[in-house]
Amino acid sequence: MSINNSQNAQMGIELSASMIGSATLIGSLIHNPDIIIFDNQGGASVTISPDGVNIWRTFPAGEALTLDLRVAQGKAPYYSFPIGTSFFGNGASGTFSISYIYTKEQQ
Repeated sequence: MSINNSQNAQMGIELSASMIGSATLIGSLIHNPDIIIFDNQGGASVTISPDGVNIWRTFPAGEALTLDLRVAQGKAPYYSFPIGTSFFGNGASGTFSISYIYTKEQQ
């Protein structure tokens, strides 16, 4: 098995927004994440959705979730959220942030 050494991990720009009690755009991805961290930094629950309407997940106060999207079994060559994916949050107060790491080809 050969090892691919032609790629580097890069840090994406953090997506963050203050919750105001209605659907608020947290941000949109400009790269395909390999690892993505959802972090409810506030004291109230926050729902996350891709469109401001359909709830994907509710994060209780202070909860964080890390998704490792790298393929462990090799069944898909690349499994990730597509560039342009938007995340909306809805919570009474606090800040919600999304941080991620993506792969960049070496120059």
